[in-house]
Amino acid sequence: MLNWLRSPLVAEWASASAVVLVSAMVGDHARAGMNSVQWAGGVAAMLGAVSWAVIVRVWKDQAAE
Repeated sequence: MLNWLRSPLVAEWASASAVVLVSAMVGDHARAGMNSVQWAGGVAAMLGAVSWAVIVRVWKDQAAE
């Protein structure tokens, strides 16, 4: 029933949306002013979102083997 949630197309769009959403949120908070701890959190969030997007696109499908 929920197999469409695990499809590669949904994973790619979800990861791309996460990158855009996280970058918009971090950018908005940066514009308002952030201290160094908040900057570190923003960088960690961006690295996580970008890592997810890279993993989704690069990682080989284990079921295909």
